[in-house]
Amino acid sequence: APSPPGRSAARPPPSARVPAVPRGAGPPVRSLRSSSMGSSSGKEEMPAMEERWPAFEAKMKAEGLNEAAIAAFKYNLGVLLSGASTMIPESAIGPVDSLPALEGLNVTPDPSLLKETVILKLNGGLGTGMGLDKAKSLLKVTNGFTFLELIAEQVDSMKKEYQTPDLRFMLMNSFSTSKDTLSALAKYPQLGTGSDLEFVQNKAPKVSAKDYTPASHEPDTSHEWCPPGHGDLYPAMLGSGTLDKLLEKGVKYMFVSNSDNLGATMDLKILTYFAQSKAPFMMEVATRTDADKKGGHLAKDTKTGGLLLRESAQCPDEDEKAFQDVTRYKYFNTNNLWVDLVALKGIFE
Repeated sequence: APSPPGRSAARPPPSARVPAVPRGAGPPVRSLRSSSMGSSSGKEEMPAMEERWPAFEAKMKAEGLNEAAIAAFKYNLGVLLSGASTMIPESAIGPVDSLPALEGLNVTPDPSLLKETVILKLNGGLGTGMGLDKAKSLLKVTNGFTFLELIAEQVDSMKKEYQTPDLRFMLMNSFSTSKDTLSALAKYPQLGTGSDLEFVQNKAPKVSAKDYTPASHEPDTSHEWCPPGHGDLYPAMLGSGTLDKLLEKGVKYMFVSNSDNLGATMDLKILTYFAQSKAPFMMEVATRTDADKKGGHLAKDTKTGGLLLRESAQCPDEDEKAFQDVTRYKYFNTNNLWVDLVALKGIFE
């Protein structure tokens, strides 16, 4: 598919360090605003982390979750119970004036890089909002084909076009989508099978809003858990062993996109640019229009000069007008991400 208009490669400046879970892309953390509950100071009294954590840790270990999953949840719970604001106010950021544009990249596509690359589709979401109780990617899109079937055809087409039959493809499924997805893709064995085709993202215990203890639901304990979101990609790759397995096979570059975005095909020109840039992380962005003003936008951190992503949930009410100003904040995240797996492993270590 042709690249979307205004598609750009947003590379953090050399001074900006890329964390293991890029800001704005991690598992959602409840944003705490001032409250009149429980304190004369007007702020909600939060229980101490050391009081609440043992119950969550015991529950996650009993469920068999790996250490990476437990560590990721512990970090997020700590942020929640600290009472710290996760807001990104207008005073802390500025607009991004310009970025390298796809059409202006002066690189010659290098097909040999495909042998070191994996295409990864994020496929953890259910289509419940569309009346589906299965993976969203199992919705039929056109001519009776589902998202997944069209993705399989796209990957097969790229293998033939660049004569790279061993081009790697993987899915990050959730505990809610794995079974149905693998069943649907059984007719495409060339994509891979088992752990070569998928790894399953972690699950996180729900937190009771009443007292910040692990939520319980005796009629169906599966409702006590939820997928932690696409930001779980990095801990899930580490904890499942997928990161090490890919590195052992000589895979260095990973292209990540949403399974319900059929325009998110891997662009060999951008892959070549990413490899030459030596950047650890790169995000494809597109120009915002009025239709995008409620979605997240790219911004510049005034303290570090680095790039960050501000989502609507991170915007204070008083800054909403600026947030929706598409002439000030010009770019939105397509969630097409490029990751250097060697650099990612180094950050974890």
